Amino acid sequence: MIKDKRTEARALKIVPDTSIIIEGTISKKVEKSELRPSIILVHEAVMAELESQANKNRETGYLGLEEVKKLRELGEKKHFQVMFKGNRPTDFEIKYAKAGEIDSLIRKLAAEEKATLVTADKVQSLVAESKGIRVILYEFELEEKPFVLEKYFDQATMSIHIKENCSIRAKKGRPGDWNYVEVEPEALDREAVKELAKAIVEEASGRTDSFIEVERKGSSIVQFINYRIVITRPPFSDGYEITAVRPIKKLALQEYALNDKILKRIDDKAEGILIAGAPGHGKTTFAQALAEHYLTKKKVIKTIESPRDLVLPDEVTQYSINYGGNQEIHDILLLSRPDYTIFDEMRNTEDFRLFSDLRLSGVGMIGVLHATKPIDAIQRFIGRIELGVIPHIIDTVIFITNGAIDRIFSLSMEVKVPSGMTEADLARPVVVVNDFNTGRLEFEIYSYGDQTVVIPVRTGYTTPTQKLAEDSIRRELNKHVSRAEVEMLSDNKVRVYVPSGEKGAIIGRQGQNIEAIEKKLGLSIDVIEGEQKKAGKREERTDSLPYQIRIDKKNILLRLTPEHAYKEVDIYLGGEFLLSATSSKRSMIKLTKHNHVGKVLIDGVQAGERLEVRGSNGTASQ
Repeated sequence: MIKDKRTEARALKIVPDTSIIIEGTISKKVEKSELRPSIILVHEAVMAELESQANKNRETGYLGLEEVKKLRELGEKKHFQVMFKGNRPTDFEIKYAKAGEIDSLIRKLAAEEKATLVTADKVQSLVAESKGIRVILYEFELEEKPFVLEKYFDQATMSIHIKENCSIRAKKGRPGDWNYVEVEPEALDREAVKELAKAIVEEASGRTDSFIEVERKGSSIVQFINYRIVITRPPFSDGYEITAVRPIKKLALQEYALNDKILKRIDDKAEGILIAGAPGHGKTTFAQALAEHYLTKKKVIKTIESPRDLVLPDEVTQYSINYGGNQEIHDILLLSRPDYTIFDEMRNTEDFRLFSDLRLSGVGMIGVLHATKPIDAIQRFIGRIELGVIPHIIDTVIFITNGAIDRIFSLSMEVKVPSGMTEADLARPVVVVNDFNTGRLEFEIYSYGDQTVVIPVRTGYTTPTQKLAEDSIRRELNKHVSRAEVEMLSDNKVRVYVPSGEKGAIIGRQGQNIEAIEKKLGLSIDVIEGEQKKAGKREERTDSLPYQIRIDKKNILLRLTPEHAYKEVDIYLGGEFLLSATSSKRSMIKLTKHNHVGKVLIDGVQAGERLEVRGSNGTASQ
């Protein structure tokens, strides 16, 4: 809706500025006879600015030039003149157009011609009034009307893809499980796609809840409410193309079925989090859920985005890196003191350095970036920052696949001999990457010569140093039990297997024995009773627990008996160990259907394989 202040139906001479020309308001007013001019004076500076924008392939330039053309056509029908006056702007005036130099030229023309200035810019209006120039100000309010692309979207549509001379197609489904389907068989020619692009820009310009995020010669990025729209044009692309993406679902953190150990990490310790995954797998959706979770914990949340497409409550301030440089965002965030900042879509070296600098300044940071594997997210920091500070910047990596959490890594720094090396004088600082749930060492990152290497640690591989450590630990534990088998999970964490009924001898009253042993050896010890270490695979046992299973649209739910609340259990399928899990306070284990483990479990059950839940008899990590 257009709000009209101080309108004059009969203004003999009017001088429009660039803002009102781009909006196309004057032609609409003239057509409705709400404005009846005798002369429209267009300053050459307006034409120069529109020409410059059109030469850069910006939609606003084309919209403005077409409005001037339309006014000339209306002049013949409505009997008024369109005249061009003034001099083209100088290089200085063009350079400082945003500072008001072009607006100043337009006001000067209106004053000299004793004409009425017509504008959609409130500042322009106030300055003109203060100088005694007559003004018509058209202010724009939110206009409720269907979005031009809305007809192509339904509840299952993730994105719409429009390209000249091609049929309109859409991705339908959910992250990781979608189909690319045809929604409009009739192909659109270049002019039709071009008109559609102009309509999108025009609609976004006239709303307070939408904006043009980026406008370049070959592309534009528009945020229209919750639609992110990318427009590309020749010569950047081989034809006009429009891609519109819309989030199809909003999830709460509770819907990701995180166990208490992970939630405790997120709430109490993790302050340098990376959310990684392939494009379209749900990274941004999880980041939104995490932001809203922190809001419920009374945390102050900000975001850095390019473009701004996170759908978040009004309490969260969203900054655009396109409109504010890295230094400006750095200064603002340090002065506003957020508890957590979400950096969406980190891409270039400057983004990684800004993330690192803010994290080292004490701001909790959550970075979202593309990666095909969890370790790739860490590798993207290597070479951009010093290796030794990586664990101080990143402490948790959450990898998203098909809309669900696939793996979680934790990082720390140790001085050690890297796995596979034997000489003690080869010890060096090593970034240790562990699987968060199991504690098992997955990768080591260290400097070797003048290179930084990322080495996967082979499962079941024991270095000579670890072998000596195992022997020492075994001798110490055999003082308390008849037999102990030791499995090194990392250089500072071990898993110990003891015969049934002997776990209490190691734990001691109120855990005194195990605490003393851990302190003496400098290790964290996880005690498993009634199993034996067997080439990385657990031995078959018969202590199955009763359970009820239910499979709904999203999850696999295993309900145990009440006495097994907060217990660590092992899940076997067809006699093969599948995973370990910790039950909730309601004795419930929730698994996501759509990740790898969930799919294996469902396929096995449907094939008739036996599903067992066995007590691990270990100490559940809280």
